[in-house]
Amino acid sequence: MTPPRQSETGIPQETETPAAVLSFALKGALPTAMEAILADRPALPTDAPVAAETIRLRADYLLAAQGRKAGTGGFLLQGRARGDDLAPRFGFTASKKIGNAVFRNRAKRRLRALAHEVLRPLARRGWDYVLVAKPGATVVRDWALLQDDLREAVARVHK
Repeated sequence: MTPPRQSETGIPQETETPAAVLSFALKGALPTAMEAILADRPALPTDAPVAAETIRLRADYLLAAQGRKAGTGGFLLQGRARGDDLAPRFGFTASKKIGNAVFRNRAKRRLRALAHEVLRPLARRGWDYVLVAKPGATVVRDWALLQDDLREAVARVHK
C-alpha cells in the first residue's frame, strides 16, 4: 500500500479526485440526465436585456452626479451617457442620512431589486445610472410606487 501524497504544506491529499470517482461511477448517466434537463428549458429570447455591470469607481459616481438627474418620491436617479456602446452600468448609494447600517443596507437592497426588475429592461447601452436613496422614503415607500417612480425618472433622464 502506498502512503497518501502530501502537498507542499505537508497535508495529505487523496490520490483520486472526487470528480474522477463520480464520473467513473455514473459512467454516462449524468450526460443523459443533463440533456433531459436542458431540453425542457425554453430558449432565451433574442431581445433579452443586456447584462448590466456595477459601477465600482468613485470617479464614475462623480461623473454620473454631473449628468442628468430625476428626483422622485422614493429616490434620486442620476444618469449619464458615457459615449461608448458597452453594457449599461448601475450604482447604488445610501448615505448615513438614511439611518444606521441596517436601514442603509435595506435601502440598497430595495434599489438593486428595483433596478433589476424595472431599470434593466429600460437601460440604454453606454449609460451609467446611479440610484440614490432618500431618507425616510426608500425603505418605507410602497413597492408599486417605487416602480412607477423609476419608470418616470428613466423617461425624464433619457429626454
